[in-house]
This record gives sequence, C-alpha cells and structure tokens, in this order.
Amino acid sequence: MSSAVRRAMASTISNPTSLKHGLSLWCSEVQPSASSVNRILQPSSSNFFPSRCFRRNFVAAAASSSLSSFANENREFVIVGGGNAAGYAARTFVDHGLANGKLCIVSKEAYAPYERPALTKAYLFPLDKKPARLPGFHTCVGSGGFRQTPDWYKEQGIEMFYEDPVTGVDIEKQTLTTNSGKLLKYGSLIIATGCTASRFPEKIGGNLSGVHYIRDVADADSLVSSLEKSSKVVVIGGGYIGMEVAAAAVGWKLDTTIIFPEEHLLQRLFTPFLAQKYEQFYQENGVKFVKGASIKNLEANSNGHVAAVRLENGSIIEADTVVVGIGAKPAVSPFDGIGLNNKVGGIQVDGQFRTSVPGIFAIGDVAAFPLKMYNRIARVEHVDHARRSAQHCVKALLTSNTPIYDYLPYFYSRVFEYEGSPRKIWWQFFGDNVGETVEIGDFNPKVATFWIDSGKLKGVFLESGSSEEFQLLPKLARSQPLIDKAKLQNASSVEEALEVAQASLQVGADA
Repeated sequence: MSSAVRRAMASTISNPTSLKHGLSLWCSEVQPSASSVNRILQPSSSNFFPSRCFRRNFVAAAASSSLSSFANENREFVIVGGGNAAGYAARTFVDHGLANGKLCIVSKEAYAPYERPALTKAYLFPLDKKPARLPGFHTCVGSGGFRQTPDWYKEQGIEMFYEDPVTGVDIEKQTLTTNSGKLLKYGSLIIATGCTASRFPEKIGGNLSGVHYIRDVADADSLVSSLEKSSKVVVIGGGYIGMEVAAAAVGWKLDTTIIFPEEHLLQRLFTPFLAQKYEQFYQENGVKFVKGASIKNLEANSNGHVAAVRLENGSIIEADTVVVGIGAKPAVSPFDGIGLNNKVGGIQVDGQFRTSVPGIFAIGDVAAFPLKMYNRIARVEHVDHARRSAQHCVKALLTSNTPIYDYLPYFYSRVFEYEGSPRKIWWQFFGDNVGETVEIGDFNPKVATFWIDSGKLKGVFLESGSSEEFQLLPKLARSQPLIDKAKLQNASSVEEALEVAQASLQVGADA
C-alpha cells in the first residue's frame, strides 16, 4: 500500500460523521460571538459552528503544492504548543494508532510536554528537600500515566520541533510558519498554546533583575537561582501562584510577604472563613500579608537589581526577589484571526473543540468552550481541563459519535509538601461556587465548605480529606442533589457533614 493511500485512509478514518462566576473560570452567557472567520466560513444562521467537521484533505493539498518544501512532510496532524494539553493529545493519537509518521508538535518550549503545576510546587522545594526535576514530571505522570520523555516521542514516530514558536498561519493554504522560517503543512491543526503570564510594565520595574514570572522551566530555574541567594521575598498576588510560591519560600526559611489588592487570599474561590484559616496558617509560619494594596512601582538598587516594592500609599517593602503572580492571558497569537471570544478571552470552540474554521481545533487554557452543565461559555486555566479537553478533542477528531464535552470544574492545590514541613496542605474543589455556604470544621486538620443554590448542592470544597472523601466530591457536584441545609449546618464534624451530603445522593436516586 502506498504512503499516499495510507494517508488518504487516515483522512477518511479521522473525519467525524457528526460532528457571575469566579474561580479561575472566566465565564459568560452562551452567546458565541461573531468573528472575522465568519467571512470565510459563513455558517448557517442556526449554527455558529458547522454540524460536521469538514477537515480539509491533506493529501490533495500536499499534492497541489508538490513543488513546495515542507519541514514536516507527511504529517497529517499538527499540534501547536508544548504544555500539558499537547502531551495528552499526543498520547491520545498514539492510543488510536494515528501518531506514527502522521503527527508533529511545534513548540516554543525547549522540553517535551510536562506537567506544568510542578513548577510552582515541588520544583521550588529547597535543594536539600528533593525538588522535582525533569524528566520526573513529563506528561502523563500527573494523572498516573506513562512518562512521555523525548525518546518516547521518537519511538512513537512523532516529529518534534522545539524552541521554534509558530509566527503565522495561512488558513487557505493550511500552512504554518515558525520563528526559524520553517513552513509546516497541516490537515488538522490543534492549537494548544495555553497562556502567558501577565507582566508588570517595564516603566514600573516589571523587567528588573530579580523580578520573576513563572510559566515554564526556564522561569522556575531562574527563580530557584534567586531563592538560593535571597533573604527577603515579596510575592505579588494572592491566588494560586502567590500561595504556592510563598509556601515554597517558607521552606527556604526566607522573610516572605504576600501583597494583593483583594480583601483575602484566593478571593475567586475562598470564602472569608476559608481564607482566614489559610492566612492564619501562613502567618504562623512567618508569612506576612499586605491586603487591599496596589503597586506603584518596583525599585532598583545601584546595580539595577530589584530592592523594594513601593505601594500606592507610599509605603515601601524591601525585597531582593519579587515574584509576580497576577494572572495569565490566553496565548492566541498568531491565531487571533480564527475567532476569539471577547468576554472570556481565548479562541471560541464548540463542544468538540472545533473552531469556526474547518480542520482547526483549540484545547486547554486557550479554548473558550461551552460549559454544558452550567449553560455558559468558560475558559478554564487548569491542568485537569487541559488533560481532558486534549483527550476529548482528539477522540472527536478521530472517531464518530463522540459526545459533547461535559466538564465538571475542578480545582486543587498542594503546598508545604516538602520534607520537614510543619504540615502538608491539600485541598480540592468541585462544581460551582454559587449560592449560600455552609462551612464545617476547624482546619484541624479538615475543613469543608458546601455551596447551596435553590436547595441544590452546587459546589463542595474539602481540605485534608481521605481518598474516599475526595472521591465523593465530584459525585456530589455533578449530581447537584437536593440537600437538607439545616441538617448539614448541625453536623458536628466534616465527616458527619459528608455523610449528610452522601445520603442526599441516595435520596435523589430513590426519588
């Protein structure tokens, strides 16, 4: 069988027959916005997205350009991005037998895809406390899968282009150009570019030596090098990055201050009660808080190294290392002409991660997708969604009758896990943080919060639960059972409250 016939068969196989709210979940009502690509696609008025995925014929396109030279000859599928989503997508192609000689990944990263959450957790452990390092956390070890080292990609016949970000896309010619000048051909394109860290402007000191942003291994390496020489660390931002970096700094025994504009830590998710419990623990371990503060500028010493943070109220906090964790922006360039969602950011996709341009998909942090169970559009910056969206997208691309993506929002954090830590912290949240709250427990060691809206349990948070208790949380959040609020409030312990919640599942099943 000729290679052209095999590619044509692969093309046939992979053509599907059918196609408020806080947290790190940026949401809007389900009203897909029009975009410039509508002029190309011109979908029917009843559907923003076409009902079938008309992936263009790669073989025919390649044949018509036979005189051109492509850096990725014979690659039907191209993934742009080198993070979690790219790694899990590659694994799914392999599982379907359509990776070898058919898939290439082009990335600005110097490394094969890895589990990015490690960068603000175990990677920052003090050097004598077994910090994480590659190849230890390549995908897909974060979900219990096989470690996909660079050799794995070679063995699977997956072509990798490292440190060569895509700079342009020609939708009509189905080609990509890279920073080095490579011309890549695609039949199906999966955009998995993730996010970039939000930065302070240069004019207020955002680029000073000693000022750090964390998004990749190089960023984390630079921060570790600074921590080795630091005495005073200021972390700007009271979200996930801020809390995780500050916990690591405690392990280094550094003078640590967290500054943020909100009233309490992780205001998108934590209730004041929850935040107070975590803030107290951090303070007991030497971390200082400056709340409700705005940054005027970062100041440098005579060597051009950061020396202090000046607040708008005029106060100055000394620092020789500053870590800025103020959020992230979806990395849509150079794909911003494909169709963006102006409310939540990112590239608009449907429930199969198809953009409005046939043959182009977007997954992970960069995708604005329908959050089916809550009937709104969301963009989720979280590793769990990166994994699941990648797997779902590739299955939808390669097989028929794949159901619509039905994601249950999930967030977690793990801090103070290094050897000698005063206490390991690990919480999980599932669902939606809307409605009234019932909070049980005293953080010794457990605490739980239940969100109840119109009598239904919509979201649940648990700190330091057992494996069985953590397994209960997604069942509760997805089922959204009617729950007896008074009985929940009267629970004498977290364990009893979870028993009340679990019983509500059975009542709903019997109804």
